[in-house]
Amino acid sequence: MRDHRPLSRAATCLRGSTIVASLLLLSGCMVGPNFEAPAAPNVMGYLPEGTPRPTVSANVHGGASQAFLSGRDLPGEWWRVFRSKQIDAFVAEAIRNHPDIAAAQAALREARETALAEEGALFPQVSADGSATREVAALASQGQNGNTGPYNLFNASVSVSYALDVWGGTRREIEALNAQADYQRFQLEATYLTLTSNVVTAAITDASLRAQIDATNDIIKSEQEQLTLVQRQFELGAVAQSDVLSQQSNLAQTQATLPPLQKQLAQQRNQLMAYLGRLPSEDHGEHVNLSGLTLPRDLPVSVPSALVRQRPDIGAAEASLHQATATVGVNVANMLPQVQLSGSYARASLTPEKLFSPGTVAWSAAGSLAQTVFDGGTLFHDKEAAIAAREQSFAQYKSTVINAFRDVADALRAIEADASTLKAQLAYEKAAQDSVTISRTQYLAGAVTYPSVLTAEQNYQQAVVARVKAQAARFNDTAALFQALGGGWWNRVDQTAQSEPRTNAGYLQDH
Repeated sequence: MRDHRPLSRAATCLRGSTIVASLLLLSGCMVGPNFEAPAAPNVMGYLPEGTPRPTVSANVHGGASQAFLSGRDLPGEWWRVFRSKQIDAFVAEAIRNHPDIAAAQAALREARETALAEEGALFPQVSADGSATREVAALASQGQNGNTGPYNLFNASVSVSYALDVWGGTRREIEALNAQADYQRFQLEATYLTLTSNVVTAAITDASLRAQIDATNDIIKSEQEQLTLVQRQFELGAVAQSDVLSQQSNLAQTQATLPPLQKQLAQQRNQLMAYLGRLPSEDHGEHVNLSGLTLPRDLPVSVPSALVRQRPDIGAAEASLHQATATVGVNVANMLPQVQLSGSYARASLTPEKLFSPGTVAWSAAGSLAQTVFDGGTLFHDKEAAIAAREQSFAQYKSTVINAFRDVADALRAIEADASTLKAQLAYEKAAQDSVTISRTQYLAGAVTYPSVLTAEQNYQQAVVARVKAQAARFNDTAALFQALGGGWWNRVDQTAQSEPRTNAGYLQDH
Protein backbone atom coordinates (compact mmCIF):
# COMPACT_ATOMS: atom_id res chain seq x y z
CA MET A 1 0.00 0.00 0.00
CA ARG A 2 2.24 2.79 -1.28
CA ASP A 3 1.60 6.18 -2.80
CA HIS A 4 4.79 8.10 -2.14
CA ARG A 5 5.98 9.96 -5.25
CA PRO A 6 8.06 13.09 -5.91
CA LEU A 7 5.97 16.14 -5.08
CA SER A 8 7.07 18.65 -7.75
CA ARG A 9 6.94 18.33 -11.51
CA ALA A 10 7.18 22.05 -12.18
CA ALA A 11 10.47 21.64 -14.07
CA THR A 12 8.75 19.66 -16.80
CA CYS A 13 6.23 22.49 -17.24
CA LEU A 14 8.58 25.44 -17.75
CA ARG A 15 8.39 25.48 -21.55
CA GLY A 16 7.99 29.16 -22.18
CA SER A 17 6.54 32.41 -20.92
CA THR A 18 4.18 33.45 -23.69
CA ILE A 19 0.40 33.14 -23.53
CA VAL A 20 0.44 30.54 -26.31
CA ALA A 21 2.83 28.38 -24.33
CA SER A 22 0.62 28.79 -21.28
CA LEU A 23 -2.41 27.59 -23.23
CA LEU A 24 -0.48 24.53 -24.31
CA LEU A 25 0.54 23.86 -20.73
CA LEU A 26 -3.10 24.17 -19.68
CA SER A 27 -4.01 21.05 -21.62
CA GLY A 28 -1.67 18.67 -19.85
CA CYS A 29 0.51 19.89 -16.98
CA MET A 30 -0.55 19.11 -13.40
CA VAL A 31 2.04 19.44 -10.66
CA GLY A 32 1.99 17.33 -7.54
CA PRO A 33 1.69 13.56 -7.08
CA ASN A 34 -0.78 11.52 -9.09
CA PHE A 35 -3.00 9.35 -6.91
CA GLU A 36 -2.86 5.57 -7.15
CA ALA A 37 -5.10 3.36 -5.03
CA PRO A 38 -3.07 1.37 -2.48
CA ALA A 39 -2.71 -2.33 -3.23
CA ALA A 40 -4.71 -4.85 -1.24
CA PRO A 41 -2.85 -6.77 1.50
CA ASN A 42 -0.97 -9.74 0.06
CA VAL A 43 -2.65 -12.44 2.13
CA MET A 44 -4.66 -15.50 1.14
CA GLY A 45 -7.16 -15.55 3.98
CA TYR A 46 -8.41 -13.95 7.18
CA LEU A 47 -7.24 -16.65 9.59
CA PRO A 48 -3.89 -18.43 9.94
CA GLU A 49 -5.44 -21.70 8.81
CA GLY A 50 -7.36 -20.15 5.92
CA THR A 51 -11.09 -20.59 5.45
CA PRO A 52 -12.68 -22.32 8.48
CA ARG A 53 -14.23 -25.75 8.19
CA PRO A 54 -18.00 -26.19 8.50
CA THR A 55 -19.27 -25.61 12.02
CA VAL A 56 -20.61 -28.31 14.30
CA SER A 57 -24.38 -28.79 14.48
CA ALA A 58 -26.86 -29.14 17.30
CA ASN A 59 -30.29 -30.79 17.25
CA VAL A 60 -32.23 -27.63 17.97
CA HIS A 61 -33.66 -24.70 16.01
CA GLY A 62 -30.77 -22.53 14.82
CA GLY A 63 -28.32 -25.36 15.33
CA ALA A 64 -27.59 -26.26 11.70
CA SER A 65 -24.01 -26.60 10.50
CA GLN A 66 -22.76 -23.61 8.49
CA ALA A 67 -20.22 -23.83 5.66
CA PHE A 68 -17.95 -20.96 4.57
CA LEU A 69 -17.76 -20.50 0.80
CA SER A 70 -14.61 -18.60 -0.12
CA GLY A 71 -14.96 -16.21 -3.05
CA ARG A 72 -18.77 -16.25 -3.05
CA ASP A 73 -20.38 -12.86 -3.68
CA LEU A 74 -22.73 -11.27 -1.16
CA PRO A 75 -26.37 -10.54 -1.98
CA GLY A 76 -27.40 -6.90 -1.97
CA GLU A 77 -30.32 -7.55 0.39
CA TRP A 78 -28.34 -9.86 2.65
CA TRP A 79 -30.90 -9.74 5.48
CA ARG A 80 -33.24 -11.89 3.38
CA VAL A 81 -31.07 -14.94 4.15
CA PHE A 82 -32.98 -15.23 7.45
CA ARG A 83 -36.24 -15.66 5.52
CA SER A 84 -38.22 -13.43 7.83
CA LYS A 85 -40.86 -11.19 6.27
CA GLN A 86 -40.92 -9.11 9.44
CA ILE A 87 -37.18 -8.41 9.30
CA ASP A 88 -37.57 -7.51 5.62
CA ALA A 89 -40.36 -5.09 6.55
CA PHE A 90 -38.31 -3.58 9.38
CA VAL A 91 -35.32 -2.94 7.10
CA ALA A 92 -37.48 -1.42 4.37
CA GLU A 93 -39.12 0.91 6.90
CA ALA A 94 -35.78 1.97 8.38
CA ILE A 95 -34.33 2.79 4.95
CA ARG A 96 -37.47 4.73 4.08
CA ASN A 97 -37.81 6.69 7.32
CA HIS A 98 -34.52 7.09 9.17
CA PRO A 99 -33.17 10.66 9.02
CA ASP A 100 -29.54 9.46 8.87
CA ILE A 101 -30.26 8.11 5.37
CA ALA A 102 -31.72 11.44 4.22
CA ALA A 103 -28.76 13.29 5.77
CA ALA A 104 -26.25 11.05 3.97
CA GLN A 105 -28.06 11.51 0.64
CA ALA A 106 -28.01 15.31 1.09
CA ALA A 107 -24.33 15.29 2.11
CA LEU A 108 -23.47 13.42 -1.09
CA ARG A 109 -25.41 15.92 -3.21
CA GLU A 110 -23.69 18.82 -1.44
CA ALA A 111 -20.26 17.34 -2.23
CA ARG A 112 -21.19 16.76 -5.86
CA GLU A 113 -22.58 20.28 -6.26
CA THR A 114 -19.41 21.73 -4.72
CA ALA A 115 -17.23 19.82 -7.18
CA LEU A 116 -19.35 21.02 -10.11
CA ALA A 117 -19.16 24.58 -8.82
CA GLU A 118 -15.35 24.43 -8.80
CA GLU A 119 -15.32 23.19 -12.40
CA GLY A 120 -16.60 26.63 -13.38
CA ALA A 121 -13.14 28.00 -12.58
CA LEU A 122 -11.80 26.26 -15.69
CA PHE A 123 -13.88 28.53 -17.95
CA PRO A 124 -13.65 32.26 -18.67
CA GLN A 125 -15.71 34.42 -16.35
CA VAL A 126 -17.90 36.83 -18.34
CA SER A 127 -19.82 39.74 -16.86
CA ALA A 128 -22.02 42.38 -18.46
CA ASP A 129 -22.69 45.86 -17.19
CA GLY A 130 -24.96 48.67 -18.26
CA SER A 131 -25.50 52.10 -16.76
CA ALA A 132 -27.29 55.39 -17.39
CA THR A 133 -26.00 58.51 -15.66
CA ARG A 134 -27.15 62.11 -15.60
CA GLU A 135 -24.40 64.45 -14.39
CA VAL A 136 -22.82 67.90 -14.37
CA ALA A 137 -19.04 68.01 -14.85
CA ALA A 138 -16.67 70.72 -13.51
CA LEU A 139 -14.53 72.48 -16.15
CA ALA A 140 -11.70 73.25 -13.72
CA SER A 141 -9.76 70.21 -14.91
CA GLN A 142 -9.63 71.87 -18.34
CA GLY A 143 -8.44 75.23 -16.99
CA GLN A 144 -11.87 76.83 -17.34
CA ASN A 145 -14.36 78.21 -14.91
CA GLY A 146 -17.86 76.95 -14.37
CA ASN A 147 -19.61 73.68 -15.08
CA THR A 148 -21.02 71.94 -18.06
CA GLY A 149 -24.71 71.80 -18.51
CA PRO A 150 -26.55 68.68 -17.38
CA TYR A 151 -26.13 65.77 -19.77
CA ASN A 152 -26.86 62.05 -19.96
CA LEU A 153 -24.24 59.30 -20.35
CA PHE A 154 -25.12 55.75 -21.31
CA ASN A 155 -22.64 52.84 -21.00
CA ALA A 156 -22.79 49.16 -21.97
CA SER A 157 -19.82 46.83 -21.46
CA VAL A 158 -18.78 43.18 -21.40
CA SER A 159 -15.74 42.04 -19.40
CA VAL A 160 -13.93 38.72 -19.63
CA SER A 161 -11.36 37.34 -17.23
CA TYR A 162 -9.58 34.00 -17.47
CA ALA A 163 -7.15 32.55 -14.96
CA LEU A 164 -5.02 30.05 -16.88
CA ASP A 165 -4.67 26.79 -14.99
CA VAL A 166 -1.06 26.48 -16.14
CA TRP A 167 0.12 24.22 -13.33
CA GLY A 168 -3.12 22.30 -12.83
CA GLY A 169 -3.91 23.80 -9.42
CA THR A 170 -7.59 24.26 -10.29
CA ARG A 171 -7.81 20.79 -11.76
CA ARG A 172 -6.18 19.37 -8.63
CA GLU A 173 -8.76 21.24 -6.55
CA ILE A 174 -11.53 19.72 -8.66
CA GLU A 175 -9.90 16.31 -8.22
CA ALA A 176 -9.84 16.84 -4.46
CA LEU A 177 -13.51 17.84 -4.41
CA ASN A 178 -14.48 14.83 -6.52
CA ALA A 179 -12.58 12.67 -4.03
CA GLN A 180 -14.61 14.32 -1.27
CA ALA A 181 -17.75 13.39 -3.18
CA ASP A 182 -16.48 9.80 -3.33
CA TYR A 183 -15.93 9.95 0.42
CA GLN A 184 -19.55 11.01 0.94
CA ARG A 185 -20.69 8.24 -1.40
CA PHE A 186 -18.97 5.65 0.77
CA GLN A 187 -20.31 7.36 3.89
CA LEU A 188 -23.78 6.88 2.44
CA GLU A 189 -23.11 3.17 1.96
CA ALA A 190 -21.68 2.95 5.47
CA THR A 191 -24.86 4.55 6.80
CA TYR A 192 -26.98 1.98 4.97
CA LEU A 193 -24.79 -0.87 6.21
CA THR A 194 -24.81 0.29 9.81
CA LEU A 195 -28.54 0.95 9.85
CA THR A 196 -29.58 -2.34 8.23
CA SER A 197 -27.23 -4.32 10.46
CA ASN A 198 -28.52 -2.55 13.56
CA VAL A 199 -32.12 -3.24 12.57
CA VAL A 200 -31.44 -6.94 12.03
CA THR A 201 -29.50 -7.42 15.27
CA ALA A 202 -32.05 -5.37 17.22
CA ALA A 203 -34.88 -7.54 15.88
CA ILE A 204 -32.96 -10.73 16.74
CA THR A 205 -32.10 -9.43 20.23
CA ASP A 206 -35.77 -8.55 20.70
CA ALA A 207 -36.68 -12.11 19.74
CA SER A 208 -34.03 -13.49 22.11
CA LEU A 209 -35.36 -11.48 25.05
CA ARG A 210 -38.90 -12.62 24.32
CA ALA A 211 -37.73 -16.23 24.23
CA GLN A 212 -35.86 -15.77 27.51
CA ILE A 213 -38.98 -14.27 29.10
CA ASP A 214 -41.10 -17.15 27.80
CA ALA A 215 -38.58 -19.68 29.13
CA THR A 216 -38.48 -17.93 32.49
CA ASN A 217 -42.28 -17.94 32.69
CA ASP A 218 -42.29 -21.67 31.94
CA ILE A 219 -39.76 -22.24 34.73
CA ILE A 220 -41.83 -20.10 37.11
CA LYS A 221 -44.88 -22.16 36.25
CA SER A 222 -42.99 -25.39 36.90
CA GLU A 223 -41.58 -24.11 40.19
CA GLN A 224 -45.04 -22.93 41.23
CA GLU A 225 -46.34 -26.44 40.64
CA GLN A 226 -43.42 -27.83 42.65
CA LEU A 227 -44.24 -25.42 45.50
CA THR A 228 -47.86 -26.58 45.50
CA LEU A 229 -46.67 -30.19 45.69
CA VAL A 230 -44.28 -29.49 48.59
CA GLN A 231 -46.99 -27.57 50.49
CA ARG A 232 -49.35 -30.53 50.20
CA GLN A 233 -46.61 -32.85 51.48
CA PHE A 234 -46.00 -30.50 54.39
CA GLU A 235 -49.70 -30.49 55.22
CA LEU A 236 -49.56 -34.29 55.29
CA GLY A 237 -46.51 -34.17 57.54
CA ALA A 238 -44.26 -35.76 54.96
CA VAL A 239 -41.75 -32.87 54.71
CA ALA A 240 -40.47 -30.13 56.96
CA GLN A 241 -41.66 -26.51 56.72
CA SER A 242 -38.10 -25.53 55.82
CA ASP A 243 -38.55 -27.33 52.50
CA VAL A 244 -41.63 -25.24 51.76
CA LEU A 245 -39.76 -22.05 52.61
CA SER A 246 -36.83 -23.11 50.46
CA GLN A 247 -39.08 -23.68 47.47
CA GLN A 248 -40.83 -20.34 48.06
CA SER A 249 -37.42 -18.65 48.10
CA ASN A 250 -36.38 -20.40 44.92
CA LEU A 251 -39.62 -19.38 43.19
CA ALA A 252 -39.19 -15.77 44.31
CA GLN A 253 -35.61 -15.77 43.09
CA THR A 254 -36.70 -16.96 39.64
CA GLN A 255 -39.52 -14.41 39.54
CA ALA A 256 -36.98 -11.69 40.35
CA THR A 257 -35.13 -12.45 37.11
CA LEU A 258 -38.21 -11.52 35.09
CA PRO A 259 -38.37 -7.71 35.58
CA PRO A 260 -34.77 -7.13 34.34
CA LEU A 261 -35.58 -9.10 31.20
CA GLN A 262 -38.75 -7.10 30.71
CA LYS A 263 -36.77 -3.88 31.21
CA GLN A 264 -34.23 -4.98 28.60
CA LEU A 265 -37.04 -5.85 26.20
CA ALA A 266 -38.71 -2.45 26.67
CA GLN A 267 -35.45 -0.62 26.07
CA GLN A 268 -34.66 -2.83 23.10
CA ARG A 269 -38.07 -1.99 21.63
CA ASN A 270 -37.29 1.72 22.04
CA GLN A 271 -33.99 1.21 20.26
CA LEU A 272 -35.65 -0.72 17.44
CA MET A 273 -38.25 2.03 17.04
CA ALA A 274 -35.43 4.59 16.77
CA TYR A 275 -33.79 2.54 14.00
CA LEU A 276 -37.14 2.45 12.20
CA GLY A 277 -37.47 6.22 12.43
CA ARG A 278 -40.38 6.00 14.88
CA LEU A 279 -40.93 7.47 18.32
CA PRO A 280 -41.31 5.02 21.25
CA SER A 281 -45.03 5.79 21.45
CA GLU A 282 -45.42 4.63 17.84
CA ASP A 283 -44.53 1.02 18.68
CA HIS A 284 -47.25 -1.17 17.15
CA GLY A 285 -45.89 -4.40 18.65
CA GLU A 286 -44.51 -6.05 15.50
CA HIS A 287 -41.77 -8.47 16.42
CA VAL A 288 -39.74 -11.46 15.30
CA ASN A 289 -39.71 -14.91 16.89
CA LEU A 290 -36.51 -16.93 17.00
CA SER A 291 -38.47 -19.93 15.79
CA GLY A 292 -39.44 -17.96 12.68
CA LEU A 293 -35.84 -17.32 11.60
CA THR A 294 -33.85 -19.51 9.25
CA LEU A 295 -30.13 -19.92 9.85
CA PRO A 296 -28.34 -19.81 6.46
CA ARG A 297 -26.20 -22.89 5.93
CA ASP A 298 -23.92 -21.43 3.27
CA LEU A 299 -22.02 -18.28 4.21
CA PRO A 300 -20.17 -16.27 1.53
CA VAL A 301 -16.65 -15.16 2.40
CA SER A 302 -15.06 -12.63 0.06
CA VAL A 303 -11.42 -13.10 -0.88
CA PRO A 304 -9.14 -10.63 0.94
CA SER A 305 -8.26 -8.74 -2.24
CA ALA A 306 -11.95 -7.98 -2.76
CA LEU A 307 -12.59 -6.77 0.79
CA VAL A 308 -10.78 -3.46 0.23
CA ARG A 309 -13.21 -2.69 -2.60
CA GLN A 310 -16.28 -3.81 -0.64
CA ARG A 311 -15.94 -2.21 2.78
CA PRO A 312 -17.44 1.33 2.76
CA ASP A 313 -15.07 2.46 5.51
CA ILE A 314 -12.05 1.41 3.45
CA GLY A 315 -13.52 3.17 0.41
CA ALA A 316 -14.01 6.33 2.47
CA ALA A 317 -10.44 6.14 3.79
CA GLU A 318 -9.12 5.72 0.24
CA ALA A 319 -11.16 8.72 -0.93
CA SER A 320 -9.70 10.78 1.93
CA LEU A 321 -6.21 9.74 0.85
CA HIS A 322 -7.06 10.71 -2.73
CA GLN A 323 -8.27 14.13 -1.56
CA ALA A 324 -5.14 14.68 0.51
CA THR A 325 -2.93 13.69 -2.44
CA ALA A 326 -4.68 16.14 -4.78
CA THR A 327 -4.41 18.90 -2.17
CA VAL A 328 -0.63 18.56 -2.28
CA GLY A 329 -0.79 19.42 -5.98
CA VAL A 330 -2.98 22.44 -5.23
CA ASN A 331 -0.39 23.79 -2.80
CA VAL A 332 2.52 23.12 -5.15
CA ALA A 333 0.69 25.00 -7.94
CA ASN A 334 0.12 27.95 -5.61
CA MET A 335 3.89 28.37 -5.32
CA LEU A 336 4.33 28.86 -9.08
CA PRO A 337 3.63 31.87 -11.34
CA GLN A 338 -0.06 32.64 -11.92
CA VAL A 339 -1.24 33.77 -15.36
CA GLN A 340 -4.36 35.93 -15.77
CA LEU A 341 -5.97 37.13 -19.03
CA SER A 342 -8.61 39.83 -19.14
CA GLY A 343 -10.43 41.92 -21.69
CA SER A 344 -13.35 44.29 -22.02
CA TYR A 345 -15.54 45.74 -24.74
CA ALA A 346 -17.66 48.81 -24.04
CA ARG A 347 -19.75 51.47 -25.72
CA ALA A 348 -20.60 54.91 -24.39
CA SER A 349 -23.00 57.53 -25.76
CA LEU A 350 -24.92 60.61 -24.68
CA THR A 351 -28.16 59.14 -26.04
CA PRO A 352 -29.44 55.55 -26.05
CA GLU A 353 -30.09 55.51 -29.80
CA LYS A 354 -26.44 56.36 -30.58
CA LEU A 355 -25.00 53.77 -28.13
CA PHE A 356 -24.10 51.40 -30.96
CA SER A 357 -23.04 54.04 -33.48
CA PRO A 358 -19.47 54.28 -34.86
CA GLY A 359 -17.04 56.02 -32.57
CA THR A 360 -18.63 54.83 -29.32
CA VAL A 361 -16.46 51.72 -28.89
CA ALA A 362 -13.82 51.27 -26.20
CA TRP A 363 -11.95 48.03 -25.62
CA SER A 364 -8.97 46.64 -23.74
CA ALA A 365 -7.01 43.39 -23.50
CA ALA A 366 -4.46 42.52 -20.86
CA GLY A 367 -2.36 39.66 -19.59
CA SER A 368 -0.59 39.39 -16.26
CA LEU A 369 1.98 37.10 -14.72
CA ALA A 370 2.22 37.11 -10.91
CA GLN A 371 4.75 35.32 -8.72
CA THR A 372 5.00 35.54 -4.96
CA VAL A 373 8.51 36.70 -4.13
CA PHE A 374 8.37 36.72 -0.34
CA ASP A 375 5.62 35.58 2.00
CA GLY A 376 7.51 34.59 5.12
CA GLY A 377 7.31 30.90 4.17
CA THR A 378 3.51 30.73 4.03
CA LEU A 379 3.21 28.90 0.70
CA PHE A 380 6.07 26.53 1.51
CA HIS A 381 4.65 25.52 4.85
CA ASP A 382 1.13 25.21 3.38
CA LYS A 383 2.61 22.70 0.96
CA GLU A 384 4.45 20.86 3.74
CA ALA A 385 1.27 20.76 5.82
CA ALA A 386 -0.54 19.19 2.86
CA ILE A 387 2.22 16.56 2.61
CA ALA A 388 1.86 15.77 6.31
CA ALA A 389 -1.93 15.50 5.93
CA ARG A 390 -1.39 13.06 3.07
CA GLU A 391 0.93 10.93 5.21
CA GLN A 392 -1.66 11.00 7.98
CA SER A 393 -4.40 9.88 5.57
CA PHE A 394 -2.20 7.06 4.33
CA ALA A 395 -1.59 5.82 7.88
CA GLN A 396 -5.32 6.07 8.67
CA TYR A 397 -6.09 4.10 5.52
CA LYS A 398 -3.79 1.28 6.63
CA SER A 399 -5.39 1.30 10.09
CA THR A 400 -8.86 1.05 8.53
CA VAL A 401 -7.77 -1.94 6.44
CA ILE A 402 -6.29 -3.70 9.47
CA ASN A 403 -9.48 -3.18 11.47
CA ALA A 404 -11.63 -4.41 8.57
CA PHE A 405 -9.68 -7.66 8.33
CA ARG A 406 -9.92 -8.03 12.10
CA ASP A 407 -13.71 -7.61 11.91
CA VAL A 408 -14.00 -10.44 9.40
CA ALA A 409 -11.69 -12.69 11.41
CA ASP A 410 -13.67 -11.93 14.58
CA ALA A 411 -16.95 -12.79 12.84
CA LEU A 412 -15.57 -16.08 11.52
CA ARG A 413 -14.26 -17.07 14.95
CA ALA A 414 -17.55 -16.04 16.57
CA ILE A 415 -19.60 -18.20 14.22
CA GLU A 416 -17.34 -21.17 14.92
CA ALA A 417 -17.58 -20.62 18.67
CA ASP A 418 -21.34 -19.98 18.56
CA ALA A 419 -21.98 -23.39 17.00
CA SER A 420 -19.87 -25.16 19.61
CA THR A 421 -21.43 -23.13 22.41
CA LEU A 422 -24.99 -23.94 21.33
CA LYS A 423 -24.16 -27.64 21.11
CA ALA A 424 -22.65 -27.58 24.59
CA GLN A 425 -25.51 -25.53 26.03
CA LEU A 426 -28.06 -27.91 24.57
CA ALA A 427 -26.27 -30.84 26.22
CA TYR A 428 -26.08 -28.88 29.48
CA GLU A 429 -29.80 -28.08 29.34
CA LYS A 430 -30.74 -31.73 28.76
CA ALA A 431 -28.49 -32.87 31.60
CA ALA A 432 -29.91 -30.17 33.91
CA GLN A 433 -33.47 -31.16 33.02
CA ASP A 434 -32.72 -34.82 33.74
CA SER A 435 -31.09 -33.77 37.00
CA VAL A 436 -34.27 -31.93 38.07
CA THR A 437 -36.42 -34.97 37.31
CA ILE A 438 -34.08 -37.34 39.17
CA SER A 439 -33.64 -34.99 42.14
CA ARG A 440 -37.38 -34.58 42.58
CA THR A 441 -37.92 -38.34 42.37
CA GLN A 442 -35.12 -39.03 44.86
CA TYR A 443 -36.45 -36.35 47.19
CA LEU A 444 -39.88 -37.93 47.23
CA ALA A 445 -38.20 -41.23 48.00
CA GLY A 446 -36.24 -39.63 50.82
CA ALA A 447 -32.90 -40.29 49.15
CA VAL A 448 -31.76 -36.62 48.97
CA THR A 449 -32.48 -33.43 50.84
CA TYR A 450 -34.45 -30.55 49.35
CA PRO A 451 -31.40 -28.30 48.71
CA SER A 452 -30.37 -30.87 46.08
CA VAL A 453 -33.66 -30.26 44.29
CA LEU A 454 -33.20 -26.48 44.48
CA THR A 455 -29.69 -26.69 43.05
CA ALA A 456 -30.92 -28.80 40.16
CA GLU A 457 -33.79 -26.38 39.44
CA GLN A 458 -31.46 -23.35 39.47
CA ASN A 459 -29.02 -25.07 37.13
CA TYR A 460 -31.85 -25.90 34.75
CA GLN A 461 -33.12 -22.33 34.77
CA GLN A 462 -29.65 -21.01 33.90
CA ALA A 463 -29.21 -23.66 31.20
CA VAL A 464 -32.48 -22.77 29.45
CA VAL A 465 -31.70 -19.05 29.34
CA ALA A 466 -28.13 -19.73 28.20
CA ARG A 467 -29.38 -21.98 25.39
CA VAL A 468 -31.75 -19.26 24.16
CA LYS A 469 -28.91 -16.74 24.18
CA ALA A 470 -26.70 -19.18 22.27
CA GLN A 471 -29.40 -19.62 19.63
CA ALA A 472 -29.71 -15.86 19.17
CA ALA A 473 -25.92 -15.47 19.03
CA ARG A 474 -25.77 -17.71 15.97
CA PHE A 475 -28.17 -15.43 14.10
CA ASN A 476 -26.56 -12.22 15.34
CA ASP A 477 -23.02 -13.24 14.48
CA THR A 478 -24.15 -14.43 11.06
CA ALA A 479 -25.45 -10.90 10.50
CA ALA A 480 -22.13 -9.56 11.82
CA LEU A 481 -20.25 -11.52 9.14
CA PHE A 482 -22.34 -9.97 6.35
CA GLN A 483 -21.70 -6.55 7.90
CA ALA A 484 -17.95 -7.18 8.21
CA LEU A 485 -17.78 -8.17 4.52
CA GLY A 486 -19.43 -4.95 3.38
CA GLY A 487 -23.10 -5.89 3.16
CA GLY A 488 -23.30 -6.36 -0.63
CA TRP A 489 -24.06 -2.68 -1.37
CA TRP A 490 -22.47 -3.07 -4.81
CA ASN A 491 -25.33 -5.39 -5.76
CA ARG A 492 -28.08 -2.85 -5.07
CA VAL A 493 -28.82 0.83 -5.71
CA ASP A 494 -28.81 2.98 -2.57
CA GLN A 495 -28.41 6.43 -4.10
CA THR A 496 -31.64 8.30 -4.74
CA ALA A 497 -32.52 11.50 -6.57
CA GLN A 498 -31.75 13.34 -3.32
CA SER A 499 -28.04 12.64 -3.85
CA GLU A 500 -27.90 13.81 -7.48
CA PRO A 501 -26.89 17.35 -8.50
CA ARG A 502 -29.77 19.58 -9.53
CA THR A 503 -29.81 20.39 -13.25
CA ASN A 504 -33.43 21.29 -13.92
CA ALA A 505 -34.25 23.52 -10.96
CA GLY A 506 -34.80 27.24 -11.35
CA TYR A 507 -31.61 29.30 -11.22
CA LEU A 508 -32.60 31.03 -7.97
CA GLN A 509 -34.79 28.25 -6.61
CA ASP A 510 -33.85 27.34 -3.04
CA HIS A 511 -35.55 23.96 -2.74
